[in-house]
Amino acid sequence: MYTLKGRVAVITGASAPHGIGNAIALRFAMAGASLLLVADKTPEQLDAVARRCRDTGGGGRIEQIITDLGEPGSPEAMIEHAMEEFGRIDVLVNNAGIRAPFAFGDFPADTFHRLLAVNLAAPFFASQAAVPYMKAQGGGRIIHIASQMGQVTSPNLALYGMTKAALIHLAKSMASELCKDNIIVNALSPGPIATQPQLDRGAAGIRLLADRVPLGRLGEPEEIAEVALFLASASPSFLLGQDIVVDGGYVLR
Repeated sequence: MYTLKGRVAVITGASAPHGIGNAIALRFAMAGASLLLVADKTPEQLDAVARRCRDTGGGGRIEQIITDLGEPGSPEAMIEHAMEEFGRIDVLVNNAGIRAPFAFGDFPADTFHRLLAVNLAAPFFASQAAVPYMKAQGGGRIIHIASQMGQVTSPNLALYGMTKAALIHLAKSMASELCKDNIIVNALSPGPIATQPQLDRGAAGIRLLADRVPLGRLGEPEEIAEVALFLASASPSFLLGQDIVVDGGYVLR
């Protein structure tokens, strides 16, 4: 239904099996996009995703890099690499993110700084590096993958939720400033999704989590990827600065 043929997308956090970035990469490849897939410390997994993207037959060119986006300068270098490889960036999907569950009062200082670096500083500086190129080419799409935890609370996730709430605010602020240059920015907030960390809970843990969802189940990464494809396409030209929550109704409770 939506096409990305002739467009270039950068997707961070793309390697995890059963991951949201993995699913977005495959869906964008099917839609014809050329991709720069980015991950940290998982080259074999990233190779596997890249092969699957090429096997979709979408026709786009697929490249990949391993980099730690939490390191200063890495987000900007990623964007420069994309420009060297493709000559343009039409879509930036800031998906990479980490959790570190601690009770409030027990968060180590290094954990605090690491989460801010990966979950917030990396999207900020990657976007800032991409914007001049998007302006020069007449526009683009930036999608911040946030979380329903940016709106609600959960034990031991104060820091994670704080970074995601800030990312949602960043999307709104960027959208208001950049729309005049046809750069459309939105956030996409998944709820409980059947990614590997959730699957590792086992049947009882999954059931307990699914019981908190009005639809009574976990979402699938592919369901998030479909919304990301919509946001990346030319279709939602009047959808700006929103946080699209895809959570089976989790935040309704």
